[in-house]
Amino acid sequence: MPTKTPAESAAKAADAVVRREICRLCDSKKLELVLHLAPTPLADSYVPKDKLSEPQELYPLDLFLCGDCGFSQVLDVVQPQVIYFDYLYETKTSLGLVDHFKGYAADVLKSVKPGPGALIVDIGSNDGSLLGFFKSAGMKVLGVDPAREIARRATEGGIETWAELFNTRLAAKIRAEKGPASVVTVNNLYANVDDLHDMTDGIRSLLADDGVFVFESFYLSDLMKNMVFDFIYHEHISYFSVAPLQKFFAKHGMELIDAQRVTTKGGSLRYTAQLAGGPRKASPAVAALIAEEKALKLGKPDSFAAFNARIDAAKKKLVDMLRDLRSQGKKIAGYGASATTTTMIYHYGITDMLDFIADDNPQRQGLFSPGKHIPVLAPQALLDKKPDYVVVLAWRYVEPIVKKLDAFRKQGGKFIVPLPEVKVL
Repeated sequence: MPTKTPAESAAKAADAVVRREICRLCDSKKLELVLHLAPTPLADSYVPKDKLSEPQELYPLDLFLCGDCGFSQVLDVVQPQVIYFDYLYETKTSLGLVDHFKGYAADVLKSVKPGPGALIVDIGSNDGSLLGFFKSAGMKVLGVDPAREIARRATEGGIETWAELFNTRLAAKIRAEKGPASVVTVNNLYANVDDLHDMTDGIRSLLADDGVFVFESFYLSDLMKNMVFDFIYHEHISYFSVAPLQKFFAKHGMELIDAQRVTTKGGSLRYTAQLAGGPRKASPAVAALIAEEKALKLGKPDSFAAFNARIDAAKKKLVDMLRDLRSQGKKIAGYGASATTTTMIYHYGITDMLDFIADDNPQRQGLFSPGKHIPVLAPQALLDKKPDYVVVLAWRYVEPIVKKLDAFRKQGGKFIVPLPEVKVL
């Protein structure tokens, strides 16, 4: 990995976290704490053996609600260079995501109908998986991603990727060198950006007059309904719903014209926006989702109180089960070394109940979990070490995981599913 500069090292040591005092969307100071989760290290900061002696700070993980616009957000913001410059996660390692992007690209091409050679810019392009599908359809593509090593590999693989953080300055540079964009995409990243005003202004300035901004992000309503609370971690600082976003885009000279449900990340929306007064009519889906959010009181504290109660109930059931198994001398492992794992095991207080975590990703194997340094091993360890139970930490993928680990089941192993309801398979 690239060597960190002294400035980056200093940021990690002293100024890694900045506390916001105003709403990220509307600048209101009417912010109410609605969900308190246990502080954690940076959720994806899995470390090699030679770094185990280096301290990993715990950062607050609290969700606040804006009393004016109803927007949900984390106010303790980890500086992006700390998270992303040496980022490990790659799109291709997430189960089913590349196939999802293939359909995504086809949908955008069908609905937007960009001309041959039109420019498609993907912000947070990672390994270039999405842009690869646009390129194969004859589009001109450009990726923007601050993860330096991933950007280098993507460029070498044929997807030009600028290893920078996107902002209005970079947008002007792209437009000057590449021309206006017919489509700008941002997927599972818009929720990770603190200065959404600058980013959105940059996107607006980059778009052609008939261009569209398309982004996917996990949907607050589905996150609560499907109990995906472990998706709350320090990379994810915004928890979008449609009503606050509609007002936000209007303030930035843009118009939210569509919001489609997609199944990724425990329930997401694919939003489409255009320049104000653009050529496309707004879909009735936008108004329908806003009405649904109002009925659910999604922008009110009461909805979070109910969500918190469900989290606490699931936590008690799982912790009681694991304590009982431990008292019987049972060996317990986890499965899935992801960022969501960090939130779950810290908030549930089970970091000392897992002997190891198995994971399919070779880049994770041999590392140790953030903070508590639980070893991450290849799935073969489940057969070699023979734990009695595996907690499926990557619980949203429980069916393919259980199918893949059939040999473990046949040797007598059992699976514990922690969410949305605790159960033993």
